[in-house]
Amino acid sequence: MTELRPVRIGDDAVTTDETISVASPYDGHEIARVPSCTAAHVDRAVAAARQHLAHPLPAWRRAEILEAAALVIADHQEELARTIAEEAAKPIKTARVEASRAALTFRFAAVEARSLTGEIVPMDVAQPGEGKFAFTLRVPVGVVGAISPFNFPLNLVAHKLAPAIAAGCPVVLKPASQTPLSAIRLVELLIDECGLPPGFINVVTGGGGTVGNAIVDHPDIALITFTGSPDVGWGIKQRAPRKQVNLELGNNSPVIIEPSGAWETAADKIKVAGFSHAGQSCISTQRIYVHRSIADGFTKALVANVAQLKVGDPLDEDTDVSALISASETERVQQWIQDAVAAGAHVAAGGDMVDGVLQPTVLTDVTPDMEVCRGEVFGPVVAIAAYDELDEALALANDTRYGLQAAIFTAELATALTAAQTLDFGGVLVNEVPTFRTDQMPYGGVRDSGNTKEGPHDAVRAMTRERLVIFQP
Repeated sequence: MTELRPVRIGDDAVTTDETISVASPYDGHEIARVPSCTAAHVDRAVAAARQHLAHPLPAWRRAEILEAAALVIADHQEELARTIAEEAAKPIKTARVEASRAALTFRFAAVEARSLTGEIVPMDVAQPGEGKFAFTLRVPVGVVGAISPFNFPLNLVAHKLAPAIAAGCPVVLKPASQTPLSAIRLVELLIDECGLPPGFINVVTGGGGTVGNAIVDHPDIALITFTGSPDVGWGIKQRAPRKQVNLELGNNSPVIIEPSGAWETAADKIKVAGFSHAGQSCISTQRIYVHRSIADGFTKALVANVAQLKVGDPLDEDTDVSALISASETERVQQWIQDAVAAGAHVAAGGDMVDGVLQPTVLTDVTPDMEVCRGEVFGPVVAIAAYDELDEALALANDTRYGLQAAIFTAELATALTAAQTLDFGGVLVNEVPTFRTDQMPYGGVRDSGNTKEGPHDAVRAMTRERLVIFQP
């Protein structure tokens, strides 16, 4: 019989009569079942969380818990990686990288917990302030409602929980219904092995229309942190105009490859950056603009690299690419490929299904109006277009509703600086793919890519507010 995994709410391990099946995206077998929580469970979770605002954990204790979490996650890396691989169909070797990153995320947050301070306010620079002494305190913003996506079911949860612990904010967490097991296990480890008090983090599993809306609407939740699609994210912001809503949304990452750039290196990097976790990353390399003089050589090199990728079972040590999260997503990506071909694009590699898995796909001769360029594919597809002048490439890269990260390969400093000043994205990478991220860096976008910066340093400060204190001796 499939295991029913309870969720932690307050002091209790909670189950429900109605449950949600968690199935492997690769072969469909049921991995486990989790509770189907309701708005009443959200009320219960918020009440448990609020108790910790009255008796906040001191900074040294928060830091110790975070440091312990980094060690515990490292100790449980293989277990957590296997959970990620099973529930998300993320290849096991990639899942191990995610687990190691999650440990680092907690380690970085521990540093922030120990260094979170206010500042001195110079009062006597104006006559009314003479004789007064003032400073600011950083205080928790309140209970955080965290809604996480399926594609990084451990590390993106870590990017919400670790900064919240560092800031002193208790949490109500709703993990993605497709991939809740990694989050449930992480919270168990935090409470059972790291000393986090029960009720500081509470997990509610269920759909967006039930527990998701209940979190967004709850009057005692001060801040919503959401990672997911733009339509859902901006809908949350409209639904909760009086809350602080931090959004990390989608992208269709472009990379420009100049004649002076190391295009062979770019082809090697895109082999991973375009197809890791089947392209299901918001900074997966998607649009590739290659100078016409090197387009043929680059395309041949990339196609040869893609042919080396092994597709199949995520638990196979050799697998590079496995299944998309659902059959409906697979059908959507296939349709986008077919629509592009019908509009004049050519399939240079992949495009078909083998043993239920969409093969890594390289499209050439794409145009800006095609959905594979306009939208966020979120699948194992990269699209190549040739250009003649740098200004043309920069304009094509900027022609998007998104704005998370973009990149350029060039050996010319002036070209790199021009790109840095012109590309309208949250991050611009030079001689690196736009898919690069390390967990301490400020990470966030503009337009439909969101309105916040992640990374523990920025996230902790977003989860606190400044309180001004003035002394009159």
